[in-house]
Amino acid sequence: GKHLASGDTLFPGGPGNTWGDAERFGQIIEMITTKLFVLPDDTVVYPGHGLDTTIGDEKPHLQEWIDRGW
Repeated sequence: GKHLASGDTLFPGGPGNTWGDAERFGQIIEMITTKLFVLPDDTVVYPGHGLDTTIGDEKPHLQEWIDRGW
């Protein structure tokens, strides 16, 4: 179906915390880009905790997350 349990990879508003580790941040952004953002926009994302979101709601913010660096 169009459901994704993302664990601590993707939350509403950005990727999971990588505790300031630039390498881990790069890895999580790559996984989001290549594994998650290829899914249909209406895919419902269930993060490890907190509110649900959709791929389509989060995808437009990718560059913001990269610029922010966490």
